[in-house]
Amino acid sequence: MVALLAENGVILHPRGILFDMDGVLVSSIGSVERTWEKWSQARGVDPQLAIRTAHGCRAIETVQRLRPDLDALAEVEWLESTEMEDNVGMEVLAGVRRILDLLPQSSWTVVTSATERLARGRLAQAGISVPAQIVSADMVSQGKPHPEPYLMGAEFLGLKPAECLVIEDSSAGATAGRAAGCRVLATLFSHAMESLRDAEWIVRSLEDVTVQVQNDRLEVRFVPAAKG
Repeated sequence: MVALLAENGVILHPRGILFDMDGVLVSSIGSVERTWEKWSQARGVDPQLAIRTAHGCRAIETVQRLRPDLDALAEVEWLESTEMEDNVGMEVLAGVRRILDLLPQSSWTVVTSATERLARGRLAQAGISVPAQIVSADMVSQGKPHPEPYLMGAEFLGLKPAECLVIEDSSAGATAGRAAGCRVLATLFSHAMESLRDAEWIVRSLEDVTVQVQNDRLEVRFVPAAKG
């Protein structure tokens, strides 16, 4: 995928788009942080450490890193159930509906560190209809920043990774997308600009991105906030 530079920014022609969920399509950061805070207090872990460790990564790997002595699968089940019961503050992020309404369903999917049950529940509550196949935490053996999730996402679309644009908001996700061989665009929802060094371009949010579809050919335009 060649990046074209124009007076009004960058123009890309990906064949497919791989969206992260939390921080890109929807914001459930309040629920996520409250859930990890409850877990941390019950398990003797510093809550801020748990929140920093968890962002953009699978819960099972966060638990294994912070409390390797616990039954990780049981802990993930508790975290998932707790988070699904907390929907306070969940919202669709700016620019998302406008873009998804234009995209053919065969041209995009979601690649998330949430479990499938949690991801589909979040997206349904937000009113976002997703493709039949998404990549979730319970479908891969290694989560972000490993490239496996984005390699699987490209495979689901029947595309090569180099034909896909990854849209992320976390450093772990940007690293995963780049390692998979995709082009990576990051938004400034949750991470500071300097931590997103594996993203090729950065925008404030999807509100700053425009998408056009002509004969199933995608055109993505944006003015980078940094890098370019």
